[in-house]
Amino acid sequence: MVAIYSTLGLAGMLAEELRERKMLDNAFFYSFILGVVAIIGIGLRWRPRKLEIWVLLGVSVAYVMVIIRMGIGPAERTHIFEYGVVAAIVYQALLERKQNGRRVPLAGMMAIGVTWVLCWIDEGIQMILPNRVYDIRDVVFNLVGAGLAVAASMALLWARRRLNKVKPKRSNDRETES
Repeated sequence: MVAIYSTLGLAGMLAEELRERKMLDNAFFYSFILGVVAIIGIGLRWRPRKLEIWVLLGVSVAYVMVIIRMGIGPAERTHIFEYGVVAAIVYQALLERKQNGRRVPLAGMMAIGVTWVLCWIDEGIQMILPNRVYDIRDVVFNLVGAGLAVAASMALLWARRRLNKVKPKRSNDRETES
């Protein structure tokens, strides 16, 4: 959050400069490709199984469909990913607390709620900066990103739990007869 908040003044100027040079779409596209390459790199090290791959493909399609259907520009698209990462980190932190014996009811909803508060702080800071504006649509994009990321994390966690269930071994009837 420190990185996000500390770059608020700079990000607006950078986006405007890229927009004037007609480079904003390309910058977003190459950033997106870099993110995909990073995810693939992690995936190769992690070696996901078929169900996990299907879940990841489903999540990817959901992200693409949201971005296409919302008809938003590159600057707004960054909100979806930026606060998606924040929500995923908060969600994982809450799950870790839960694993360590703390009471954490509805970790997914709590992660989205915490992210919602953080994005309102972001917009509040932008309201007082001379080169930025307060925009309720940004809050909506942030919440969409948070919701997608938490849903994706939950789906992946479901897939991993399902794959890691220990199936009872069936004894062979011939072995038990002898």
